[in-house]
Amino acid sequence: MLIRAIQPQFGIARMRERRGGDDDRLLCSGPGKLCQALAIDGSHSRLPLTAPPFAFARSETDPAAIVSGRRIGLTKAMDFEWRFGLAGSPYLSRRF
Repeated sequence: MLIRAIQPQFGIARMRERRGGDDDRLLCSGPGKLCQALAIDGSHSRLPLTAPPFAFARSETDPAAIVSGRRIGLTKAMDFEWRFGLAGSPYLSRRF
C-alpha cells in the first residue's frame, strides 16, 4: 500500500521544520513530501502498519466522499482505478 498524501492535523510545526514552507496544503501532498514531513525512511520498510510507530484512527468521513481514479505517473496498469482519495481535497498532489 502506498499512501500518497494526507491532511496534516498534528505536529505541523515539526513537519514544517523537516519540509520548509508554510503552506499546510503542500506539506504532505505526495509520497516523497509525506515521508519527509513524517520522517519516514527506508528503516520503516516492511513494518506492520498496525503497530507502533504507526497509528491509524477511523475516519469520520462519509464513505461516499471517497473517489477513485486512474493511477498517475505510471506506464503499467494505468487504466485501473487504484487511486483513492477524498473528493475535492486540496491536500492531493493532483486532483481527481
